Amino acid sequence: MSTNEKKQAIRLNYSQIVALGYFLVIAIGTALLCLPAATKTPGSLSVVSALFTATSATCVTGLVVGDTFATFTLFGQIVILGLIQVGGLSFLTILTMFGLFLRRRIGLRARTLLKESVNSLYIGGIVRLFHKIIVGTAFIEGAGALLLATRFVPRFGWVKGLWFSVFHSVSAFCNAGFDLMGTEEEYSSLVHLNNDPVVLLTIGALIAIGGIGFFVWDDLQTNGLHFRRYALHTKLTLVVTGILIFGGAAMFYVIERDNTLAGMPLWQQLLNALFCSITPRTAGFNSVDTASMTGSGQLLTVLLMFVGGSSGGTAGGIKTTTLAVVLISAWNSLRSQRDSNVFGRRLEADSLRRATAVCTINFVLVLAATLAICLAQPVIGVQDALFEATSAIGTVGLSVGTTAAANTFSRLLLVLLMYTGRCGSVSFALLFTENRNPDDARCPEEKISIG
Repeated sequence: MSTNEKKQAIRLNYSQIVALGYFLVIAIGTALLCLPAATKTPGSLSVVSALFTATSATCVTGLVVGDTFATFTLFGQIVILGLIQVGGLSFLTILTMFGLFLRRRIGLRARTLLKESVNSLYIGGIVRLFHKIIVGTAFIEGAGALLLATRFVPRFGWVKGLWFSVFHSVSAFCNAGFDLMGTEEEYSSLVHLNNDPVVLLTIGALIAIGGIGFFVWDDLQTNGLHFRRYALHTKLTLVVTGILIFGGAAMFYVIERDNTLAGMPLWQQLLNALFCSITPRTAGFNSVDTASMTGSGQLLTVLLMFVGGSSGGTAGGIKTTTLAVVLISAWNSLRSQRDSNVFGRRLEADSLRRATAVCTINFVLVLAATLAICLAQPVIGVQDALFEATSAIGTVGLSVGTTAAANTFSRLLLVLLMYTGRCGSVSFALLFTENRNPDDARCPEEKISIG
């Protein structure tokens, strides 16, 4: 075998590069969090707990086995924040950024990988888009930190207040859901700040902006408010996101107004209902006690977590465009239309196949994980296990308290779900099923009965 043939044989595809990259980042994060300097009580964090935390941060999930502020020192918190930033922007984006700083040439293969990393539809102009991502991220996270500082500095002092502002801004923009509010009460997240519109609206806006996707950023900047000029991807993303946020807020208000929202003024109820609708997509902050929600409220949260954010952003889940494609295709099928049309455009046939695969794989993984958790820990109810499993694979981070009480098997299972969710369920499946030498031969076609 020649040298070129050997290089071709060991050349990794995009799915393998992503899986290996996140694995290495998680491994480094785990090692750093195991250091005595990372925890306030040296040696108190087990390897499994360090692995769980590093995976949660890198996969921008937010599930924790111990309160972040109470468990980790400033060094440990900085490590977590670094993992969040790398995971949110993707390690390929970070590597490209360093390459540009070192004035390295960005070749065609690197451009192709970067295109896949940010889910751009075109390879042309990908380096320009990358510059926008870096500058835009720095600007948005900085603006968010300044707004949060107006509340955190008076509350915690200059040094602690500024650190809290930066940490929560990055965590929100990257849809991570990690917080340092254990200084008020462990595992309280933003419950003690649910009467502060500046904090909730700022964090909610950061979550939404980070979750709509970098391609949408570019389209909005290029075409301004001219909706008709937007790409179909942008139109579907904005419409579905708007429906989920405001429709979800209305449902949360109706469901929870006499429960977790009871006793609040009307404006505060509406504010928290809106935040409860935004954060499952897929940030993990909570302004009301998630475990105290009604069954209907938790089920609505599960559905929003399953959908998640949008392609090419910092969020997880099956994505808004995937939901749109499945619903549009189903509607057109009921109307006996041959093509799936929306906004005067026809959807690609491959889009439906991929959307169906994403929904099916995620659904099966959630159900299988729920069953496994219930079998491993019979004391955990089906609803709680379903909530945690969906939160993990959707890289959300909301919890009803089950994660902190989970045994080693359940935690490792959640680690696998978070890893799969961040790599992408289809990409993860392709690691084991992709055929490098596809057969062009096709089997005879035969009809079956459906429905």
